Amino acid sequence: MHWKMVMIMPDKILTRRDIENVITVTKDLYLADSIPWVIGYSGGKDSTATVQLVWSALSQLPKEQLKKRVYVISTDTLVESPVVAAWLAQSLARMRQTAENSGLPIEVFQLTPDMDNTFWVNLLGRGYPYPRRNMRWCTDRLKIAPANHFVERVISRAGEAIMVLGTRKTESAARRQVMEGYEKKRVREHLSPSSTMPNAFVYSPLEDWTSDNVWQYLMQHPNTWGQSNKDLLAMYSGASADGECPLVLDTSTPSCGNSRFGCWVCTMVSEDKSMAAMIQNDEEKAWMLPLLELRNEIGAPQEEDKRRRDFRRMDGKIYMHTGNIVHGPYTKATREYFLRRLLQVEQYVQTCGPAELADHPLIRHEELCQIRRIWLHEKHEFDDALPRIYKEVTGRDFVDPECPTNRYFKKREWDILERTCHDAFPQEELLVNLCSSLLDIESQYSLMASRRGVNIEIEKTVRKCFFSDKQDAIDFYQRHHAANDENGQEEVAAE
Repeated sequence: MHWKMVMIMPDKILTRRDIENVITVTKDLYLADSIPWVIGYSGGKDSTATVQLVWSALSQLPKEQLKKRVYVISTDTLVESPVVAAWLAQSLARMRQTAENSGLPIEVFQLTPDMDNTFWVNLLGRGYPYPRRNMRWCTDRLKIAPANHFVERVISRAGEAIMVLGTRKTESAARRQVMEGYEKKRVREHLSPSSTMPNAFVYSPLEDWTSDNVWQYLMQHPNTWGQSNKDLLAMYSGASADGECPLVLDTSTPSCGNSRFGCWVCTMVSEDKSMAAMIQNDEEKAWMLPLLELRNEIGAPQEEDKRRRDFRRMDGKIYMHTGNIVHGPYTKATREYFLRRLLQVEQYVQTCGPAELADHPLIRHEELCQIRRIWLHEKHEFDDALPRIYKEVTGRDFVDPECPTNRYFKKREWDILERTCHDAFPQEELLVNLCSSLLDIESQYSLMASRRGVNIEIEKTVRKCFFSDKQDAIDFYQRHHAANDENGQEEVAAE
């Protein structure tokens, strides 16, 4: 690994007394009441320092005073960088074992998104376009919701909860403004009200620390549960484009805290400089190149991305903005292509990556099962492409015995339908979608004792597939635009 650590004299050195003061405050807060604590842990430097400070504080208390539970929660988005995922799994295992051996009241939980709300289920299953600044559908589903649900359960049992977070005022001007705003609302010293949850308070032991203070603390104080803080520093360094990792942030020097190495498929930035830097700075990370290539392919420029998407919204409506049609979900062909590419990259990572990643999935079996159900039952794609793609890429049969498939129509019938529609009516782009959906809806209701609702489903499908093609949809919109414009609407549905 080609990196070096640059030591720069900081504006404010973290003293022993500073650290002792934080630990003293932490002990006092812990003993002040019976409200359980929830510490957010991501494996990064700030959350590592936070857990380490709390751990040190609890270790200094007599056993008889350790009556309050401290929950350490870490959210696995299921699209973390494999390097970070492996690091985090190792750290959590050590943390859990060390806490148990030392008798500390620390419980460790790894949270995951609901299987119906994972990144791949939404992108590959439902066809959500990749997240972008004006449509950031991922963060709440993957990170915020699992953590909030956990805290809500704690509050439902205990009445209140204290969240211990590694947030710092020096992270950004916006962060400082928010933290100082909630400081003014404090009813207890060091505890700010939560911005999102009633009966929850926030304690930020690092609130006045700089990024350099955090690194200074981590380098001078060994990790309390046996994970290597120096290895953590090396991870940050590897994700820095110039290979340097300054322990002090100033305006002229890049800081490790500004490097990003979380979700490997993140498209919220135009390019993933951190993953590219990891590959560039360490020849042992060359196996990550296919991950970067797939991430870049998914996050293609918007004009290219539009060609991969349906011109209709998910419900079949047409939406225009500044005279241009706003494209909807990914097409069937695009979803199947990205699934194939993902499985191919997963095979490569498991074969060519480090030994500890030999069984590391980029997409879980449960997610594949959920995607299959969406394709079959919501999108009415009765050709059941997922098991076939899985077998072609992995060489293994896809095991999902509980998934009901169409009892009348399979891949053979789909091919006949597709060929017939294209040959007879080549100008009708949505005809296959219309016919396959109607056939599948009818076959689903044929198994039910009551056919209540079938007419509504058929009508919705006909409306959704009303247009011949994109131009027909635009013409339809323009004919109805005046009436809708008077009402301030830009969304049009077939009537």
